[in-house]
Amino acid sequence: MKKTCLIALLTALSGTRGYAQASHEPHGLLRRLDSLLVASNKQDIDTSFVIRPEARWTIRGRLNVSGAEIEMLGVRQGKAFSSKMEAQYKTTLSLGVSYRGLSLSLSLNPAKLMGKYGDFEFNFNSYGKRFGFDVAYHDASNFSGWYEQQGEQRIELPSDILALKTLNVNAYYVFNHRRFSYPAAFTQSYIQRHSAGSVLLAFSGQTQRGELRSTENFSYSMLNLGLGAGYGYNYVPVRNWLLHLSAMTAFILYSNTSTTFGDSHVPLHYQFPETIITGRGAIVRQFAGSFCGISMVYNFTHIGQETSLSVHNTKWLLRVFYGIRI
Repeated sequence: MKKTCLIALLTALSGTRGYAQASHEPHGLLRRLDSLLVASNKQDIDTSFVIRPEARWTIRGRLNVSGAEIEMLGVRQGKAFSSKMEAQYKTTLSLGVSYRGLSLSLSLNPAKLMGKYGDFEFNFNSYGKRFGFDVAYHDASNFSGWYEQQGEQRIELPSDILALKTLNVNAYYVFNHRRFSYPAAFTQSYIQRHSAGSVLLAFSGQTQRGELRSTENFSYSMLNLGLGAGYGYNYVPVRNWLLHLSAMTAFILYSNTSTTFGDSHVPLHYQFPETIITGRGAIVRQFAGSFCGISMVYNFTHIGQETSLSVHNTKWLLRVFYGIRI
């Protein structure tokens, strides 16, 4: 507080000359915030492998495409059955602005504006040097697919027969955060100069509620939490190119599932190993003052056993992006 008052007093005493100098500099609060961000971003990184772009501002445009699929395998009344349903693809356009890694973006779904897409989906990603996470919520009722039981003809399922609400959360911790950068691949707030990899610690969770609207109603709800590990690698074949690939497997340690098929209850007994697998990939090309690329996040969950009921969930998000630095 004393330091702040002293600076204010000296500025006031400096007269017109001091005011003219201050008018050409950033506001004091913004200048302090900028200094804190610069100091934070330089900590705990090996600049021979990872650097921060010199530009403060980044403007980025994205084309986002996402999809989801659910598959069920099991035995009912002594006969094996299988079913697979896929949701309508979602396509959005987004524009974002970031200041030294702090970002704000807006998305637009053309199909929803034209009344051709009725589902709701929310994706939130945060990729830091040490920690990061993906959050994806999907409320869908436009799944279409088929159902097949042993000895019977396959049945095509209409698009309004399944209503499904799914929340996926995947988090990571990077051990070699000084040389390996997740943000370089997914937010471009850093630049990977040389190839490096890291062992990853993984936490994954999924909660889901589904209802099959048919003559014999099927509904279920489940919650799965898991811990695991994986590995990520940033490959820099030549200057200004980056190829990223990482995979993490979380073994489900807590599972709570309730399933109803008509008037009967179908249990999903926990059987090790039940897993949540998260894969990420990216290709980034840097230019002078700009960049472009493509990235993908893929989630796969396996629970249950095929001798009673097994459920496989797939969720993916593909992004094509272009950005400029100012």
